[in-house]
Amino acid sequence: MDSSVQESQQAIREEVRKLCQAYPDAYWQEVDKKELYPQEFVDALTRSGYLAALIPEEYGGAGLGITEASIILEEINRSGGNSTACHAQMYTMGTLLRHGSEEQKRRYLPSIAQGELRLQAFAVTEPNAGSETTRIETRAVRKGDRYIVNGQKIFISRVKQSDLMLLLARTTPYEELKDKTQGISVFLMDLRDVKGHLEVQPLDIMLNHHTNTVFFEDVEVPASNLIGEEGKGFRYIIDGWNAERILVAAEAIGDGRWFVERASRYASNRVVFGRPIGANQGIQFPIAKAYAHVEAADLMRFEAAAKYDRKEKCGAEANMAKLLASEASWEAADVCMSTYGGYGFARDYDVERKFRETRLFVAAPVSNNMVLAFLGQNVLGMPKSY
Repeated sequence: MDSSVQESQQAIREEVRKLCQAYPDAYWQEVDKKELYPQEFVDALTRSGYLAALIPEEYGGAGLGITEASIILEEINRSGGNSTACHAQMYTMGTLLRHGSEEQKRRYLPSIAQGELRLQAFAVTEPNAGSETTRIETRAVRKGDRYIVNGQKIFISRVKQSDLMLLLARTTPYEELKDKTQGISVFLMDLRDVKGHLEVQPLDIMLNHHTNTVFFEDVEVPASNLIGEEGKGFRYIIDGWNAERILVAAEAIGDGRWFVERASRYASNRVVFGRPIGANQGIQFPIAKAYAHVEAADLMRFEAAAKYDRKEKCGAEANMAKLLASEASWEAADVCMSTYGGYGFARDYDVERKFRETRLFVAAPVSNNMVLAFLGQNVLGMPKSY
């Protein structure tokens, strides 16, 4: 990497850190305690232009790569914040930018870049499908110049905080297909003017993610909002998945560094039996080991991001980045909690909040077991394990 690129990326880090200083621990504690949406923070991030990082300059965005976008999210989490409140707007860009029509891009991207529209909901997961995306049952049936959607989605975050939603729906019945990855389409759904019945039911979960079950009953989507070709949607969202995994890896790395920094500081200052607890190898070594694992995961994050930005195949690297970063962050979270002892459970110290938040990355947006299955089958050439 040449020095000019390094300087540019460091400048992004410093600017994001500066922005985050206006939203200290107390802000995120209040948001979490009252289960609020961090609207003030998201608005500030929008005004800064960083939330439009991946939108090309010709559409009013910053025109940056996934590498820079990942740095932005990393620094938010490293500063003690929670970038999941707005990260979907970044990773949904992959599908729209790479497979959307020019008309769709010009219709939506400038308003998204300006913050006039929010694209923060990604409706894929269903109760009866889970990780087996090719088994989704939500149907979109073409009738003239529109599609009629019926079905159900679950674990769909920020629907009520979004104007637009990326929707994955079946356009050909599963039993009629030889290639089960076909027959699924992607739509850009406008939530501001829903025709039909769309019901959003909030889920009560351990995280402040504004997560919902969504029911579709004869919901109309204009045919002009179909992204790419009908039936090719599964392949399209794989691009989005790779971006999502890279960005989630960066968030986990930000969390991991937060945990390591907090644990190191506390271990250096907390005195028990006449000396800092960090002088004890039982405290010091696990923190140092967690640090090494976070830094190693960071290298895979940048490898995956570089390949994505070069438009090279990066499924293996993106998945490995997510796997390694989520496990490293969870290790660092556990070490930090142990270092703080009883104080780690006190909300005022933020450890328990970040502990809950970073645990999600082991299971979502894809289970690490599914990542291992992907690597075993598609990279190492072993028989399919599921």
